[in-house]
Amino acid sequence: MAAEQRKLLEQLMGGGVASRGAQLSLNDPKVCRSYIAGTCPHDLFTNTKQDLGMCPKVHSEALKAEYEALSPADRASKYGFEYDYMRDLQKYIEECNRRIEIAQRRLDKTPDEIRQTNALLRAIGELNSAIAEALVEVEVLGEAGLVGLALDELVRVRQTTQARVDKEKELKALSDTSGPSGHQKLQVCDVCGAYLSRLDNDRRLADHFYGKMHLGYAQMRKTYETLSKEVRGGRRPPLSVSVGGGAGGDGPDHGDGSATPNSASGGYSDRGWARSGRGGGGGGRRNRPRW
Repeated sequence: MAAEQRKLLEQLMGGGVASRGAQLSLNDPKVCRSYIAGTCPHDLFTNTKQDLGMCPKVHSEALKAEYEALSPADRASKYGFEYDYMRDLQKYIEECNRRIEIAQRRLDKTPDEIRQTNALLRAIGELNSAIAEALVEVEVLGEAGLVGLALDELVRVRQTTQARVDKEKELKALSDTSGPSGHQKLQVCDVCGAYLSRLDNDRRLADHFYGKMHLGYAQMRKTYETLSKEVRGGRRPPLSVSVGGGAGGDGPDHGDGSATPNSASGGYSDRGWARSGRGGGGGGRRNRPRW
């Protein structure tokens, strides 16, 4: 869709955009390095809630083909666009991770709900102790031949047991409705930050996991992980990569050209759910909602 919009813009401008791209070189800062090295983030989320709009930089198919014709060694030594691409991906992934954290906090219990839960747990524990002591008393009275007293104590045991059942029902009701949307059994997708319901059927879950926004962030995270492994493998960008930037030109610059993920980085798998931590690109933090 983004490519079609760009072609339509070229037609409206009489080919001006295309001619501008033809006049540029790979080293020109007006060129989108993320598009040249892979996929520009602006092209991933068109017509979704995360639509980034058109990329302010030039997407030239001719320059992309020229870059792809180079050997990997020449790409790294002359341009190092992969490192700009990785910094660009890191920026958008970290923004997504912040949204995920905010969404998760909205589902957490409030302080009042935590206090109510703790009070009910204490009450249930005290009732359990009272029941255990009363049953011992019933046994002692029965062995002593005090049948009447034993029956009276047994009635109190049944009353205490019913009180415990009532408290357990209160605790379950509180657990089912805790958090602003607990009644809906919501969970946050750790790949794209969307809310998922445990009540969703397989069709709705499939619509989410194969939706454009989820697949876009999954692609970004997986690409970031691949590029990160290349960096850890010893490749380093040339000094020139600090000039120009990625799709937006405002990605984080780490001086030595390597994109350093934040301290909570994790790995990513195709299923995308593993929440060991939300890093710049790992993103594979939780497994799918466990229901």
